[in-house]
Amino acid sequence: MTKDEVMKTLATLGSEQTKKTFIRHGAKEPVFGVKVGDMKPIQKKIKKNYSLAVDLFATGNADAQYFAGLIADESKKTKKDFAAWVKNANYSMISEYTVAWIAAESKHAWELALEWIESPTEKITASGWATFANFVAIQPDDLLDIKKLEELLKTVTKKIHTSANRVKHTMNQFVIATGSYVVPLGNKAKEAAKEIGLVTVNMGDTACKEPDAITYINKAISMGKPGNKKKEARC
Repeated sequence: MTKDEVMKTLATLGSEQTKKTFIRHGAKEPVFGVKVGDMKPIQKKIKKNYSLAVDLFATGNADAQYFAGLIADESKKTKKDFAAWVKNANYSMISEYTVAWIAAESKHAWELALEWIESPTEKITASGWATFANFVAIQPDDLLDIKKLEELLKTVTKKIHTSANRVKHTMNQFVIATGSYVVPLGNKAKEAAKEIGLVTVNMGDTACKEPDAITYINKAISMGKPGNKKKEARC
């Protein structure tokens, strides 16, 4: 399929109700309002296509950007590609999920995450922490820099409550992911979660609530998640 064919298909799949929901969550025009489940058959047909994903993301359309992440070929993406994606992400769903997913799956994951968390721009910093959260969930523990991750946990405990709104959210997600997937840091993550306590994040005009890290980590442990990595970040 070409970019124009995908865009026409996404337009026909959109609905005003879903569009309104996305806008409440922060999406900006242009947006069609396509449910993720309705994108899956197209994703299955295309599989991975580097150039098509780049072209779709460049449209600025929120649905096209999300779909671009579903078909992105992480093995071919360059740091320049990621710089454009994180800068031009339509809203937090794209910067903290789509961009972070593919960044975490790429060979640039660690370098990008370290760079982005130092950014003065809220959405880029948030994307950096989200990239770390996804990276630890898919990367084998023996290939992780455990010492650096422990340092990052300490950084979160010191800075989370004074950080920008969306940064607080992805920092919290990083703590949860570390406690849920990284066996050597399970106790450290739980200690960090307890020290952090309740995290207040403005979720806008939605019913979403910021998760309690310690509750989520304990639930992950009870389900036997630690040590069982995800096959890929995107979904």
